Amino acid sequence: MRVLVAEDERMLADSIAEGLRAEALAVDIAYDGGAALERLTVHDYDVLVLDRDLPVVHGDDVCRELVGTGVLVRVLMLTAAGDVRSRVAGLMLGADDYLAKPFAFEELLARVYALGRRATPATPPSMERAGVLLDQAHRQVFRDGRYVPLARKEFGLLAELLRADGAVVSTEHLLEKVWDEHTDPFTNTVRVTLMKLRRKLGDPPIIETIPGVGYQIP
Repeated sequence: MRVLVAEDERMLADSIAEGLRAEALAVDIAYDGGAALERLTVHDYDVLVLDRDLPVVHGDDVCRELVGTGVLVRVLMLTAAGDVRSRVAGLMLGADDYLAKPFAFEELLARVYALGRRATPATPPSMERAGVLLDQAHRQVFRDGRYVPLARKEFGLLAELLRADGAVVSTEHLLEKVWDEHTDPFTNTVRVTLMKLRRKLGDPPIIETIPGVGYQIP
């Protein structure tokens, strides 16, 4: 899942991003509404965590722009105003969910996951293929019953390959969904991470490389 955090309180934005990255999500940050709209035209996000009171372009206007252009992203609106009228106003603008500040990170995380499931075809809590079991809820992976400890990017990459259900996944898709905007698109980070993942999963190898196309778990 790829998330954009649009929040002008830098410490809060950085803290949210750090927490989401710890859950193996790809996260970008925008500190004002103009930067958020710019990133939304460049990248394919699943969820937008949007502070309502943003500078440059107000959060309300960001919502209106998304609705008007038909950008497919689920919006979790953050605001210091938690009264019913404010929540209704935010939802009427096009937000999918609403969270008043201050909030517990665990609740924000649960809401991000819930919106992510609505943004794409629902992912089951666990996925299994070719003897590999990935438990999304507990971030655990097993190969033929053997626990396999994975780094965050290795876990995210394996999840995308399993989610494809046997289809080929391109390098570009993996970069878009597992890494953030600071990753060089010409880097070999996907190949290196795959090499480490294959080594940890052990023999026989289950991840196939399709030259010039991408990768798959058939």
